[in-house]
Amino acid sequence: MPKTIAVGCIGLAALAATLGLALAVPAARAQTNGASTMPFADGSGKDGAAKSAVCSACHGPNGNSTNPEWPRLAGQSAVYIAEQLRLFRTGVRDNPVMQPQAAALSDKDIDDLAVYFEAQMPSGLEADPTYWQAGAALYRRGDRARNVPACVACHGPVGRGNLAAGYPVLQAQQSVYVAKQLNDYARGARYTGPNATQASRNGVMMFTIAKRLTPEEIRDVASYVQGMR
Repeated sequence: MPKTIAVGCIGLAALAATLGLALAVPAARAQTNGASTMPFADGSGKDGAAKSAVCSACHGPNGNSTNPEWPRLAGQSAVYIAEQLRLFRTGVRDNPVMQPQAAALSDKDIDDLAVYFEAQMPSGLEADPTYWQAGAALYRRGDRARNVPACVACHGPVGRGNLAAGYPVLQAQQSVYVAKQLNDYARGARYTGPNATQASRNGVMMFTIAKRLTPEEIRDVASYVQGMR
């Protein structure tokens, strides 16, 4: 299991400059498809617990998935979960399992589930000892020569993300799932439609970064975040 260390995060402005992007910090109550992206305004963890039973079939009890192909939702940012469920619901994020599940959810259902899963405790996983050290180096320092910023800048020193800005939690996430998402970003398939890179509030940044990673780097950093505590 890798040991994480505290690392000073670079500012978002510096990160955007590194990537050659215009910085756009989302408003706290920005709207997505007519619904607030702040699920705490209407969401109830108690109601979400009752509604989460169907989710547990894939995502595990309390959101701790044991299937490496399904993400862990326990402890994930409610803002991020709500955003992604709405993207699944509209088909912007295409998945044959999640799209029909999300299509049946109301805005209140989404907010309830998002608040519930954020309150759950993620259980630890182990990183592959062959790869995590290389992944730790990339996560903490990036690669300045190729304009690859450190993952820590947005996802935090122990992978807890940035809840207000919508950067997702990576701590103890399934490495197989993380690698697939990074590969989907790299090939432009994470979201669909004419404005796919801007579908998510932070999508354009990830589309840009993922294209600069090698397959080995994707594997390594995915292994590292799986072992984060």
